[in-house]
Amino acid sequence: MNTKLKKNDLVKVLTGKDKDKTGRIIEIDTVKGRVLVEGCNMKKKTVRPRNQQEKGGIIEVEGFLHISNVMVVGKNGVATRLGYKMDGDKKVRIAKSNGEAI
Repeated sequence: MNTKLKKNDLVKVLTGKDKDKTGRIIEIDTVKGRVLVEGCNMKKKTVRPRNQQEKGGIIEVEGFLHISNVMVVGKNGVATRLGYKMDGDKKVRIAKSNGEAI
């Protein structure tokens, strides 16, 4: 799946239990069209101890969200769509709402 999002982009969650939360993108799965957002869609996972010093238990990890459920937060703090614009010979990502480079 082709996406304009990149790792470390600040995004806002649009739908689901974490609606209106913001976080940075940790990972993007382009094959399945999903993103991993820091601090959003937390899931509980059981972990076994790997050695005798380590303890097992239940930890919380981020779950994947579909790309369509997140939107980039622009410099003014408002969620916006992304586009591209040629700046000389460079291709630059811009915010569709105000035309600023991201």
